Amino acid sequence: MFVTANIRNIYAKIQRGLFYMLPEKWDSVYLYASVLEHYNNVQTGEMFFYYYPKSVLKKNPVNVYEVPNKFNMEEKTYLKLAEKLYKKIKELRLEQIKMGEIPWTNITISIKNLKFTVEYNYDDLINSEYTSEDRHLIWRYKYLNVPLSSYSKKERKMVEKYLAEEEYHNKNITTYNEGIYRKPISRIGEYNTCLRQE
Repeated sequence: MFVTANIRNIYAKIQRGLFYMLPEKWDSVYLYASVLEHYNNVQTGEMFFYYYPKSVLKKNPVNVYEVPNKFNMEEKTYLKLAEKLYKKIKELRLEQIKMGEIPWTNITISIKNLKFTVEYNYDDLINSEYTSEDRHLIWRYKYLNVPLSSYSKKERKMVEKYLAEEEYHNKNITTYNEGIYRKPISRIGEYNTCLRQE
């Protein structure tokens, strides 16, 4: 995948958008987003992400959508930041299509050990037998190492079936990596000012 200055700029904006949404020190961040094209140019999709707080003791990943309640923040303001971040992800996809790239359907972005990684996936999600909830469970198992023992019997069977199919079909995935310079983490008080920045 060819990376232009415009795409690098969008990557930087996505990183900043993620940093603004994390109200405490963290070790790693994992984000999933999908963009699906339907008839009449209608787009649907979803985004969720988790971070691991910085700690000597191993902690469970924090679902970013739980942050407003956990840190007593205004949910509406926080969700605007999430919308802005998702728009940047859609902008990345559009820019790559303009360059003649095959449109991806979903991506996983991770930031860990000062490395920014984007994994592009080209699955046909619209016609997939797996629901959005199924994909969330599969993704949590693969990227957050959520043990299968914490899933119900039905969920475990579904995840195992998906993994067996994935191994057999050798999915088409493209990956991009770059190092990052980790800036100081933005604090909760900065969220209002973040909304006014580009």
